[in-house]
Amino acid sequence: MIDLYYWPTPNGWKISIMLEECGLEYRLIPVDIGRGDQFKPEFLAISPNNRMPAIVDHDVDGEPVSVFESGAILMYLAEKTGRFLPADPRAKLQVMQWVFWQVGGLGPMAGQLGHFTNYAPEKIEYALKRYGDEYNRLLGVIEKQLADKNYLCGDYSIADMASWPWVVVHERVNQSLDGFPRVTAWDERMKTRPKVSVGKDLGKELRRPLEKDEEARRIMFGQTAASVAEAAGR
Repeated sequence: MIDLYYWPTPNGWKISIMLEECGLEYRLIPVDIGRGDQFKPEFLAISPNNRMPAIVDHDVDGEPVSVFESGAILMYLAEKTGRFLPADPRAKLQVMQWVFWQVGGLGPMAGQLGHFTNYAPEKIEYALKRYGDEYNRLLGVIEKQLADKNYLCGDYSIADMASWPWVVVHERVNQSLDGFPRVTAWDERMKTRPKVSVGKDLGKELRRPLEKDEEARRIMFGQTAASVAEAAGR
């Protein structure tokens, strides 16, 4: 059994999709990021960066294994199951490069764009243009990569599971896939995979609009080292 510490966001979807695709038995443990569950000592013991997702794998020899950071979790599950990560060293390297590309670029840029689009108390045109342009550039990178492939690295892999959740939200960040026909086709291809749909729908009943929830905004967007320490000690 794997404990999945999760909230229905793009980073959370990466792992719920992977668990579904692998057919692994897991137990959902919601981490309500708008109410500060990520600062509870028991969660920080698993995820010291106070971010979900995280997992605890009980199906191992010896002590349970805990893993935080979505990219690391995808790698761990791929190696555990022998699925969605090639064994061939060159092919494996290709997939890993695209996973790191997502966690270092697409996710952070889309996240900042989402923040300034949906949560910032005032519209800052420079920020919207800065992150909007970068998101558009990154869509162009995917478009080029898909020139002769159905998936980012040829075969379906954790690279697709990592990147797609940050593309499927493009409308929420006021971005269009117009001009990116290969990205559009890839997006539709991902949506037709049954386990992708199940993974994305996991916990959707937990979602609530945060735009007008001042307490959630304070918890999620007002963090400093001191405030995190204070929250963890309460």
